[in-house]
Amino acid sequence: MPTRYKMKIAYDGTRYAGWQVQPRHRTIQGEIELLLTRMTGQRKHVRVESSGRTDAGVHAHGQVAHFDLPGRIDPAYFRRGLNAQLDPDIRILTLEEVEPSFHARFSAVGKEYRYFIYNGKILPPTKRLYRLHEIRPLDIGAMRSAAELLAGEHDFAPFSANPNREIDGTVRTIHAFQVRKHGSEIELEVQGNGFLYKMVRSLSGFLVRVGRGELDPGAAVDILEHGKRTAVVPTAAPQGLFLWKVFY
Repeated sequence: MPTRYKMKIAYDGTRYAGWQVQPRHRTIQGEIELLLTRMTGQRKHVRVESSGRTDAGVHAHGQVAHFDLPGRIDPAYFRRGLNAQLDPDIRILTLEEVEPSFHARFSAVGKEYRYFIYNGKILPPTKRLYRLHEIRPLDIGAMRSAAELLAGEHDFAPFSANPNREIDGTVRTIHAFQVRKHGSEIELEVQGNGFLYKMVRSLSGFLVRVGRGELDPGAAVDILEHGKRTAVVPTAAPQGLFLWKVFY
């Protein structure tokens, strides 16, 4: 029986076309799979399964993935070898042997995403790849009120970029949705049992509109009840989004 290994991965998604392997594009999954196959000397391509995809330009603080090998390896030694050969914008934080029943996606019970906004006149150059820049003042109180209305179990189809392709339906539960502000920095932290395609970026884009005073916080209820995507829900830029943690 193959041996299964679990990885925790951090990456800067700026130079990549997302997590998932795509023809003629550099992806996080593609880089790791190529290196794993070369390092293990496998004739068959080593497949890496993740907890979920991230889009082009999106980052990860704690993505989780697994892969199978016919034999055993020394996880600590192998992790050092992977990090020595991967580009510095991808790092394997942990590597461990797990039970064959573990699955990075199907064993997960929840995720945490964080979206970062710089709400100031001039965006520091060192943050340009990791923040949404919003020059106009944002009403944090209104954003918090809207976030509270979005928490709980709802049909989040209006906040999905492609709800008709969701295999498991569009009902999800947001366990916590926090809005924090430290100076010019605003952090949106959302935890839930699962997220739809571009759901977090859509939630973030909606909260920004509320913060700018373009929408009332109560619009969250109207949008959820309407049940369909509308133009009032924009998709926020990818560079502010981080997959922060996966819960098992």
